[in-house]
Amino acid sequence: MTNALLVGLVVAVVWFLEKMGGTPMVNRPIIISTLVGLVLGDLKAGLIIGASLELVFMGAIQVGAAVPPDVLVGASLGTAFAIITGQGAEVALTLALPIAILAQSLKVIIFIVRSWFMNFAVSLAENANIKGMFALNMFGLFLQCLMYFVVVFVAILFGSSAVESFVNNIPETIMNGLQVAGNLLPAVGFALLLQPMMSGKNILYFIFGFIMISYGNLPILAVTLVGVIIAFIIVFEVGGSNNSAQVAEGTDQELEDLFDE
Repeated sequence: MTNALLVGLVVAVVWFLEKMGGTPMVNRPIIISTLVGLVLGDLKAGLIIGASLELVFMGAIQVGAAVPPDVLVGASLGTAFAIITGQGAEVALTLALPIAILAQSLKVIIFIVRSWFMNFAVSLAENANIKGMFALNMFGLFLQCLMYFVVVFVAILFGSSAVESFVNNIPETIMNGLQVAGNLLPAVGFALLLQPMMSGKNILYFIFGFIMISYGNLPILAVTLVGVIIAFIIVFEVGGSNNSAQVAEGTDQELEDLFDE
């Protein structure tokens, strides 16, 4: 009971800080696993498990409308079960991903519940009710914090064997569907981000990146570094030259106007 209460409170507080702090990334496995290890009395194991899970969930970041596997629940429960059972990082790595995928579905349910209040939020905005809008946002935040606390508390209270049994008894078709949806959602998120940015000029960079990945077989890090270099050249070299030319042109025009007077 005590372990379940402590870990549940840690997860709820971490999520609260994550949203109130402007997304400082405190919900990453390297942090949440360390905190779980701290409250369970095994800080070293928490650090080791957190580093291992960070590699697993490194790409699990919410982009646009995509809802990736829930890193916070997966990492916290995986770490807690590994420390409580004394079986080390292997248990954490085995349980973290399926738990995170299951929690992903619960998060979608919370999103649906929060969407019921959209019309109310619009009416508050139309009436410039700042206090009401703030209270409504805080309600949504505390609702999700409560969801995290309840899920983690119940899971640890009933034990890792019960959770693993529950996950294993989920029909394979449903789990496959969740995994396929989880793989597709990041692509949808990127598409939603690209839609307002894509133009006749920007699409060339998209095609260039596609060629580097598909035909050049370059790793993501190499493509990212090439993108950073291109962005640097465009912003500071080409953009700087254009700005200097515009400034010079504006100065010449001011001088001409001065002498005309």
